[in-house]
Amino acid sequence: MTHTPANDANWLMAALALAARAVGLTDPNPRVGCVLIAADGHTVLGEGHTQAAGEAHAEVMALRDAASRGVSVAGATAYVTLEPCAHHGRTGPCCDALIKAGIARVVQAVGDPNPAVNGQGAARLRAAGIQVDDGPVHLAIEARELNIGFFSRMERQRPWLRMKMAASLDGRSALDNGVSQWITSSQARTDGHAWRRRAGVVLSGAGTVLEDNPRLDVRLVETARQPLRAVIDSRLDTPLDARLFEVDSPVLLFAAHPATERIDALRVRGAEVICLPDAQGKVDLAAALAELGARQINEVHLEAGERLNASWLRTGLVDELLIYLAPMLIGAGRGMAALGPLQALEQAARFEFHDVCRIGPDVRVLARQTTNPPD
Repeated sequence: MTHTPANDANWLMAALALAARAVGLTDPNPRVGCVLIAADGHTVLGEGHTQAAGEAHAEVMALRDAASRGVSVAGATAYVTLEPCAHHGRTGPCCDALIKAGIARVVQAVGDPNPAVNGQGAARLRAAGIQVDDGPVHLAIEARELNIGFFSRMERQRPWLRMKMAASLDGRSALDNGVSQWITSSQARTDGHAWRRRAGVVLSGAGTVLEDNPRLDVRLVETARQPLRAVIDSRLDTPLDARLFEVDSPVLLFAAHPATERIDALRVRGAEVICLPDAQGKVDLAAALAELGARQINEVHLEAGERLNASWLRTGLVDELLIYLAPMLIGAGRGMAALGPLQALEQAARFEFHDVCRIGPDVRVLARQTTNPPD
């Protein structure tokens, strides 16, 4: 059997490319890819990625692909981007399917953080005489990034919260009169919808619903499913004719002031209303995030106005900023987050750059929360 670190890396990269096809399809399950390679080290026998929740996982799809080609996988190596599952969920354990098929070796990019798996899949494979190896560290990082919300929910018991903003170079998200269409380019807007597709929920605020009347759905890129749409709406100001209700996917409203007649009217429109008041009579944002986690949401994609953005930032629960910057200066206008004046720089919410790239004429900045003090 021919195996080299380079070959292993190449086949795991192919499996990661397959896993990327599962974005917008598999939630709440992770996005996983699998490639089956013959004992010669270079012949592809089968490949696949995880399907929608309740349907086949990547390993089973790859085994089915091999069967459709009329080839045996006995003695083959399975390259998978996440440790094969060892528990009975909506489907049977993938490690059992690999054992039954006669796989000789499994190379996994990263272990499964799910407590129901977390090393048990690899242990069961080894107990059956299958060699199990880990791939290179940089591909483990890539596999984790592809499923960052799943890892967050398994390890921290809460979803990954991403705050998306579009602004001018001087940090203005809208003119002083509220006009914001369009500060950034069509390329940036399309890219933003690709990030929406990743999410289990697109979250906004009542102010944005009243001003912009958004659908909060995925339109500019293809997707197999629409995410849940949710609104922080303390007083249940969402209009009954809001465009939110035009999309065939659920709408969840987080309120602070229960008003039975209003709730009943919104429920007739198809909305689910949950009252989570805090001590100030507003929606308890931490409780709202916990509720989304309880609904098996992996990634929360937040697109809101400067006031709600500031409220979320004050909670310390924002994991990531997704910012599109247009090459223009607006001057007076609305900011990205109305945090108010600070007395000292040490009070600032700190992030570190994770990725910076060009999207059409604009710049996309991905920054993640850090507790590291500045040098």
